[in-house]
Amino acid sequence: MLKRRLITVGLLLVAGGTALLAVPGLHEAAREASSVNVLWLGGGVALELASCLSFLAIFRRFFGELPTREARRLAWIEMGSGALLPGGGVGSLAAGGLLLRRGGMSVRQIVERSSGLFFLTSGTNVLALESGAVLLPLGVGGGPTGLALTVIPAVIGAAGVVLVLTIPRSRWHRSARSRALSSVANGIRQAELELVHPHWRLLGALGYLGFDIAVLGVTCAAVGYPVGVPALLLAYIIGYAANTLPVPGGIGVLEGGLVGALVLYGTPAMPATAAVLLYHTIAFWIPSLGGAIAYVLASLGRRREHDCPEITPKPCDGRARNGGPRRRGPVRDSLAYRSVRS
Repeated sequence: MLKRRLITVGLLLVAGGTALLAVPGLHEAAREASSVNVLWLGGGVALELASCLSFLAIFRRFFGELPTREARRLAWIEMGSGALLPGGGVGSLAAGGLLLRRGGMSVRQIVERSSGLFFLTSGTNVLALESGAVLLPLGVGGGPTGLALTVIPAVIGAAGVVLVLTIPRSRWHRSARSRALSSVANGIRQAELELVHPHWRLLGALGYLGFDIAVLGVTCAAVGYPVGVPALLLAYIIGYAANTLPVPGGIGVLEGGLVGALVLYGTPAMPATAAVLLYHTIAFWIPSLGGAIAYVLASLGRRREHDCPEITPKPCDGRARNGGPRRRGPVRDSLAYRSVRS
């Protein structure tokens, strides 16, 4: 079933990409993007890898009880799912939660840990939004200013933070009978505690977002139109809001959101389109390939454990004890065996 879904998503991505490039303007932008120096692309790939490694660090902070190898594979699978599935980060958490549940972790723990991770990484998005909204009017980096371009995004971001922080403190939450809502509220509290008692792995949340934004900045510079940091922060966060629409891989939707936001903050339409095409190519394939490799390795590991059970050694005289060789049952999946007890 999962293989069929991945094949379907792949076909949709190919079809969507072909349809996009068939549009005359996008075809010209793609031609402009193809002429970019390979060194720029290498820098973008390196930055995207740094973003992925940063996610491994913050993921381990919330799922530190998992064995290191399984945690890394699961983090890569989540990133790959986020690039493939609709909804971005929400889709990746759902895919990771499914694998954790199969591994034996309770639903309550999955929701709490995943919620904490989601709200903490989302908090870095708000931090970037507020930083851009403050720095842009001060003239840092250059770019258009105005009420609609600075104050309104800042107010929306602040309102979102207040709303999230209100959830675990509201009377409605305390009287609610929904276990899911209670687990989400506990996840928010966990994210708050991480901020109150910081750990070096929290830098992973900043790196996960910051390096990815830097990829977009590099691709803009590569096509000849560098964007100032404040305008880049605002354009990235606002543009990525379109990725919440249910389109596999964000094909077309993410491009439209990012291009529109870059144009809004002063980048010409054609260079913005070329830069976004380059950015999405890098930001899509690096996590997707890493997630696919991690999924294959995890599947092979589980198959090896079940297909190759240990055999009790025979005695020295060559005769089996108790009338014959005794086989142990299949080795339990390490993720299930070593996950947190419910």
